[in-house]
Amino acid sequence: MNLSDAIALLAALLAVTVGVGAFLRWQQNRPRHVDPGEIVDPQRFGAASLGEQATLLQFSTEMCSRCPGVHRTLGAIAGERDGVLHLDVDLTHRPDIAKHFHVMQTPTTLILDRHGLVQTRFAGTPSRSAVELELTRVTAVDAGV
Repeated sequence: MNLSDAIALLAALLAVTVGVGAFLRWQQNRPRHVDPGEIVDPQRFGAASLGEQATLLQFSTEMCSRCPGVHRTLGAIAGERDGVLHLDVDLTHRPDIAKHFHVMQTPTTLILDRHGLVQTRFAGTPSRSAVELELTRVTAVDAGV
């Protein structure tokens, strides 16, 4: 193999790697609709109850650099909407919860309907507009609109 072939091969491998990485990053921050089947018990997380309309359940860890920003965003969204509650659960010392909810990275955000059923899952840092859109969808579906 001559030098120009080796450089071309390395450039092709680099392009494929960057492309796959960009695709995975793009997929990571998109909402995933889940098939609800489990009612989440708020007492498991130290909360008295869920939101009257919906709950933004954030999973964080102590060493997560993006979690405080997501916490502020979700808290602001919950503060602007009646009946929406934001719960932030630190998984640092709770691997049982991480395993149960299949949390592979933090932050991970779940949107629960008023009954506590998981409706949407965000892995990574969700955009404010995506969370608001999904929250509107979940509360509208739950209200029968």
